Amino acid sequence: MMHDNDTVGFDGTWWRYPPLRNALLAGLIAGSGFVLAHLGLIAESVENLFYWIAIPLGGWHWTREGIEKLIEEREVGIEILMIAATAGSAILGLWDEAAALVFLYGAAEGTEEYTYARTRHAIRALLDLAPKEAHVLRDGKEITVPAETLKPGDRFLVRPGEALPTDGIIRVGQSSLDESPVTGESIPVDKGPGMKVYAASINKQGALEIEATAAFADNSLSKIIHLVEEAQERKGKAQQWIERFGRRYTPAVLLASLLLLIVPWALGLSMAEWSLRAVVLLVAAAPCALIMSTPVAMAAGIGAAGRRGILIKGGAHLEHLGTIRVVAFDKTGTLTHGEPVVTDMIPLDGDAKELLALAAGLEHFSEHPLAKAIMTKARELGITPAEVRDFEALTGVGAKGLVQGQAWYVGNPKLFEGQGADLSAVQTQVARLQEEGKTVVLIGNATGIRGLLALQDRIRAEAKQAIAALHALGIRTVMLTGDNLRTAQAFARLLGIDDVRAELKPEDKVRAVGQLQREHGAVLMVGDGVNDAPALAAATCGVAMGAAGTDAAIEAADVALMADDLAKVEEVLRLGRKARRISVQNIVFSISILAAMIPLAVFGILGVAVTVLVHEASELLAVANGLRAGRLT
Repeated sequence: MMHDNDTVGFDGTWWRYPPLRNALLAGLIAGSGFVLAHLGLIAESVENLFYWIAIPLGGWHWTREGIEKLIEEREVGIEILMIAATAGSAILGLWDEAAALVFLYGAAEGTEEYTYARTRHAIRALLDLAPKEAHVLRDGKEITVPAETLKPGDRFLVRPGEALPTDGIIRVGQSSLDESPVTGESIPVDKGPGMKVYAASINKQGALEIEATAAFADNSLSKIIHLVEEAQERKGKAQQWIERFGRRYTPAVLLASLLLLIVPWALGLSMAEWSLRAVVLLVAAAPCALIMSTPVAMAAGIGAAGRRGILIKGGAHLEHLGTIRVVAFDKTGTLTHGEPVVTDMIPLDGDAKELLALAAGLEHFSEHPLAKAIMTKARELGITPAEVRDFEALTGVGAKGLVQGQAWYVGNPKLFEGQGADLSAVQTQVARLQEEGKTVVLIGNATGIRGLLALQDRIRAEAKQAIAALHALGIRTVMLTGDNLRTAQAFARLLGIDDVRAELKPEDKVRAVGQLQREHGAVLMVGDGVNDAPALAAATCGVAMGAAGTDAAIEAADVALMADDLAKVEEVLRLGRKARRISVQNIVFSISILAAMIPLAVFGILGVAVTVLVHEASELLAVANGLRAGRLT
């Protein structure tokens, strides 16, 4: 376990990290003594002096940890095994072996702890991306203040090329912002008044006046750092099992080593030979590589994900990501943007612009999402809505109003069927558009239908590619939606989704997730983190999309994607698979080493020097392999 004072002044470079630096320095001193003695340049007594300096220097950190664990937690850790092995070697006069053990074990432990420190440092370095000063507007004047003094409600200016000091809402100005430090999304996002912006985002073009919504210490970057650091402390099942194994195994090894001393003594056998075997057993049987095999891989994986705008809330969730067989998606707001747009304008009389002007006039006072989409389309095309009087919302079917003294209607086909209108001229087109998953709105009056508009929620640009990438991983994809079956099936066909479950209430989604788990195995649920919270909780692992600045989304899910980017789902699954694969590799490798070395030590086949070398080399290999979990190739 890493001590806080070991990381003071740590900047990510190994020579500034005491546990690793001191171990390597001890190795240099001991190695120098060994070489000089074997070249005949110094006497044996002087050679031992090198070892006496190297042993306390290289062993200080891990010896202190072992004794603290023994006293405070009453736990016999691996460090106690190493202390006993070092002491045993020294008592037998094997000072060179004792120094080698201290150096190699210290280097392996230092490398493991350095991995954690470097990961934490890399995540904390995200804070450096936010400027240390802010240009605040007070009493109509611009003043520069330290960024940490910002509080919600403050207004500050951000010029082109500058980064945002904290989260906020744009009040004046428009620009595109590079939000990659927070969301991992590399493509700049266009933003304007009323839109949320995040700390460390880089302003590309226009000057912005922003109202702060979070203090510097509570902004999106701080939230990422806090969550990743918490996640690295949460252990997965494999790690918990290994630690339980270590707590029972370590005392058993100490007892076995003690028996190798007591039994031969009682039988009158050579104590010199059996003492050496007892020391070799202590070194050979220490499960260092096994103990560090999983945590290094999990820490590296969680840290790498955090830098990509993916928050994994613990080792257990990273393990689960490596077992996923099915990915279930919510539709609205996940596979789509959750906002309908006008896709088709089909006039039966007059032109399309006149039809849209009439529809926009009739929908002008409506708050319905479809009405807003029609108004947005009219604004985009520069069309002035028709002048409408006596507007009346017809709940569930549409709206009504007077245009030049004549009653006009806008709404779904049921509205016009109720008015006795003849729909034969548009029936084929209505059926075709509905088959495509579109919502059809008719515009007409007492004399007949003037035309129709079709609206549809926009599929995310990356959705089809993301589904294809999941299929390439051998994963089954499912859509779970509250929308009607026809619309859901149309979207599924466009995206290539394998299975559709439609018209589901939140509790139905939970049952659907359970059924998928029974049929196929581990299920990943991807949703917005709020409406889909029950299904996210029921799944093997839940992923909330677009969680930047949304506490509820982060709370609801095991994994939070800071950006609305479906490609991150495949990325996080590959990361989970790699971390799990590396963890299993390390466990198998570590147990194989123990299974081979323990008999060799007991039967006196291995010497102290060879045992120390093999043991610590296996430990360093486990660490090096674990570090690969943080790299996606």
